[in-house]
Amino acid sequence: MKIWVDADACPVVIKEILFRAAERTQVQTTLLANHFLKIPPSKVISFVQVASGFDIADDEIVKRAQQGDLVITADIPLAAEVVEKGCLALNPRGELYTTSNIKQRLNMRDFMDTMRSSGIHTGGVPPISQADRQAFANNLDKLLAKIK
Repeated sequence: MKIWVDADACPVVIKEILFRAAERTQVQTTLLANHFLKIPPSKVISFVQVASGFDIADDEIVKRAQQGDLVITADIPLAAEVVEKGCLALNPRGELYTTSNIKQRLNMRDFMDTMRSSGIHTGGVPPISQADRQAFANNLDKLLAKIK
């Protein structure tokens, strides 16, 4: 199992949790983004910078991820693609996307996008809370424990 991180919008605190988990478990973790990211020196943590452009990092993650890998992303369409490939997908708030919930999440995302396109203000995503960080760390640990 490898961990793939959609790092363009991944909060720093979540990346730090991932770095510690990768070192502790020695699971290969790769961050992909269209801008340079500083990562700690490690034999299990790497960074791939992709070209700028809409969904370039997402497309690269879909191309590289294999069945059983874990993808960290808040991007629901990306999560849907990798779940379809047999990967696990975890968002930075600790929610695991699965075959049983991804279609519902994708439908809700599309609905909210349609509302925003119609001029309806739907509010933004709240900042990552301490509870979100804890949920992410707990679910990440559970997933990593299952594979070890």
